[in-house]
Amino acid sequence: MAPPRTAPGPPPASTSTPPPGQPAGHSATTIERGSFCLARCTCGWSGPARRSRDRARTDAAEHLATA
Repeated sequence: MAPPRTAPGPPPASTSTPPPGQPAGHSATTIERGSFCLARCTCGWSGPARRSRDRARTDAAEHLATA
């Protein structure tokens, strides 16, 4: 009798560290909603909706600098 087949386990959990110069626990991105763009962070912070993507990226950078 052949041994039972087992499915491979989940991949090992990767430990993610923030990029150099980025505070731990903070990772800001921009999200588009229709014609607006806003910055969001993993800490729960959210910037105002902007028509300018560049301004939303600036909001995110300012948040990370003050975090």
